[in-house]
Amino acid sequence: MIQEQFGDEQSFFQHDGAPCDKAKVITKWISDQNTEILGPWPGNSPDLNFIGAATTMAPPHPPDLRLTLLLFLHVWLGSPQRPQWPLQRVPVVLPQHIEERPPPHFLAPAHLDVTSSCSPECHKQAPTPTYWDLRHFLSYETLHSSGQLTETVVGIYGFNPNTLHEGPAVQQGRSRAKRQIFGPDGRFSIVGQDFLLNYPFSTAVKLSTGCSGTLVGDRHVLTAAHCLHDGKNYVKGAQRLRVGFLKPRQKDSQVNNSTGKLKSPAQEKMKFQWIRVKRTHVPKGWIKGNANDIGMDYDYALLELKKAHKRQHMKLGVSPAAKQLPGKRVQFSGFDNDRPGQLVYRFCKAGDETYDLLYQQCDAQPGASGSGVYARMWDRRRRRWERKVIGVFSGHQWVDLNGSPQEFNVAVRITPLKYAQICYWIKGNYVNCREG
Repeated sequence: MIQEQFGDEQSFFQHDGAPCDKAKVITKWISDQNTEILGPWPGNSPDLNFIGAATTMAPPHPPDLRLTLLLFLHVWLGSPQRPQWPLQRVPVVLPQHIEERPPPHFLAPAHLDVTSSCSPECHKQAPTPTYWDLRHFLSYETLHSSGQLTETVVGIYGFNPNTLHEGPAVQQGRSRAKRQIFGPDGRFSIVGQDFLLNYPFSTAVKLSTGCSGTLVGDRHVLTAAHCLHDGKNYVKGAQRLRVGFLKPRQKDSQVNNSTGKLKSPAQEKMKFQWIRVKRTHVPKGWIKGNANDIGMDYDYALLELKKAHKRQHMKLGVSPAAKQLPGKRVQFSGFDNDRPGQLVYRFCKAGDETYDLLYQQCDAQPGASGSGVYARMWDRRRRRWERKVIGVFSGHQWVDLNGSPQEFNVAVRITPLKYAQICYWIKGNYVNCREG
């Protein structure tokens, strides 16, 4: 039926979540047809499964409801122009000199909100950084679990400073009121082992300082710099930092004792398994003495774990312009403080943007800071759809404009230079970091 309606054009199949439809023979057949599956979405959740919404949009008595749903999905997602990851050559960021620094004091508490006096318009009007500015911003500190602190000066090669003037196409956005949930709460709690332990939700982790993070390597986690460093010094708990992975409680029975039936996903109890962090990398662009306008642009950090986590990680990607994103939307999952122990997923439209920052209206609460903002697009080199982390959710950045506090949901975009730096931190060489 899909072939009959759409021919060789790209099509998508939305699972209704029924176990019988996920049988191996059916799953294999769908894969053999080269049909993309939307998911994983739980069939019994009206929040995450839009089949119900599509049904309500259909005529009262359509001649064929299946055809209506397919047409709905085709119009919405089956555009002949598939969103593609941009092909570009990434510059090189290499260490040149390393020196010891005095050990930090770890005195300040971790703050999950960032304060700045610079609004989106202020960021756009900021002077373009020179090569030497960029070299300083991309130099970095490395904190070891032993308390040792080093500073690494980097060199930048193969980068054209003129690209800084070409920034993404921007849209004028209106300042939003002082709130963290914009209208109805659009966040979804992900429940059940079938989703929490599977990609992409399994890439979300929790930091012992209260933030979130995303797995971007076999033993690497990408998060926000302010979760570890307040701009002046490292926060309490940064030296003995741990990363938590959700996993089921081993002694928790899958059967409800009162009914004798299998527990629903919401009844399955999960716990965090913690792994110690071996070292952390924080760019000098963040360490400016306070969270100023430049610091926000560099609110990211990489953690290296003491042992491999054995989960599938998400790849890094250079952030495309918002207008190039599928549906102009971004998405991320994190551990919001108002839903303790729960992984919270959200997606929303991207709004205003600068070369380094992406403003959006995703609902979030403190605790989601550090989550990896990602998109799913077609990879022309590998001939497949891939999710890639394109930014780090910095959180609710409070801006004081003429004594009037305003709030913006902000993500730090992974630019080509940031990609080169983070990729080098992960892989330890630049050869495997030239294609973003």
